[in-house]
Amino acid sequence: MKHIAVYARVSTTDQSPEMQLAELRDYVARRGWAVYAEYVDKGISGTKISRPELDRLMADARRRRFDIALCWRFDRFARSTAHLLAALEEFRNLGIDFVSLHESVDTTTPLGKMVFTVVAAVAELERSIIAERVKAGVARARAKGKRLGRPVGSKVDAAKVGRLLAEGQSYRQTAKALGCSAGTIHRLAKQSHEPSSVLVAAS
Repeated sequence: MKHIAVYARVSTTDQSPEMQLAELRDYVARRGWAVYAEYVDKGISGTKISRPELDRLMADARRRRFDIALCWRFDRFARSTAHLLAALEEFRNLGIDFVSLHESVDTTTPLGKMVFTVVAAVAELERSIIAERVKAGVARARAKGKRLGRPVGSKVDAAKVGRLLAEGQSYRQTAKALGCSAGTIHRLAKQSHEPSSVLVAAS
């Protein structure tokens, strides 16, 4: 018996998640699975970095408390393409499958398993591109004699900056993780012309 984490989100408090939940529950029943828990974020924009219920879902995933994460649509689950890629890559590493009902993405099937392979490749490519652009930005800034906001003798790890930004971390979160200022991360990202396109629509 597969245990399923069901995730739903609505953007405003006057919306109801019941339509999403009804479809998701019906899908679980038709597949002969069992709902482990329902994680529902109400009145929270898709662009928000922190969502209490999604954070709880990811924490339970890391404890291997369910087998499959099920959502209604990509834009209900992820705030950006980078966030989606990072989450799918983490699920792959944890041995947890992912199903998006309306995009018909189901990694429990042989064809669907290819999604994880593609996701891993795309995520690695995106990290590499961002890391290289950040490195180029650092080099240009140093060539112009600019200080990057850290004490003399310390270095910003461009690879880590690229990885954290690619995973959907904010400038502030990335700066906190690397022990520098948010302004430093912002300047590096700006100088490196970090891609800002988002393929997943979030409301």
